[in-house]
Amino acid sequence: MPAQPLFVAVAGNIGAGKSSLARLLGEHFQWKPYYESVDDNPYLSDFYADMTRWSFHLQIYFLANRFKCHKEIVESSESVIQDRSIYEDAEIFARNLYDIGKMTDRDYTNYVSLFHVMMEYLKPPDLMIYLKANVDTLVTQISKRGRAFEQGIQRSYLETLNVLYEDWITRYKLGPLLIIESDHLDFVNNKKDLDEILGKVKEHLPQLQLFD
Repeated sequence: MPAQPLFVAVAGNIGAGKSSLARLLGEHFQWKPYYESVDDNPYLSDFYADMTRWSFHLQIYFLANRFKCHKEIVESSESVIQDRSIYEDAEIFARNLYDIGKMTDRDYTNYVSLFHVMMEYLKPPDLMIYLKANVDTLVTQISKRGRAFEQGIQRSYLETLNVLYEDWITRYKLGPLLIIESDHLDFVNNKKDLDEILGKVKEHLPQLQLFD
């Protein structure tokens, strides 16, 4: 493997397939996976029941957890792949909650200030992979995985998040970026689709081209 450890992040909306892709890429390239904290998140169920009451608490939890993971990753001697990046917390989820009136001006200003302080200490990923999916795909995949607290997510919420993702990804300039349009891919069950993605990842990481 490359002499210097690699840091790859997988970004994308709820239900885009980030965890599955992170697992498969990690297995293939022997990268250590860092998964998003969902099942052990103490705020997530409460948040989906009452977004206004719990939005700030949830976003601070995610931000702290993601900052800790990001710091561990950049200090690690192993190559790592991360399921959802810290940038999405601020650029997508906190911003959306503020825009739709679920987070107050005071809480959002506090949150953004903390986020920018954290950014001063973090090295960006060697590659950002963005899994782009339309809302029909997201709804189908959320239904299939059957997490109880996700079943009440409104289609309009996913649509708004997708708009923010597109805005953010067009402005992303922190490092190499790979956009994968996943609506017609089944990289979990179709080896050809997975191989296509593996090839694109190697194209964007020259360090990998001599190692497979």
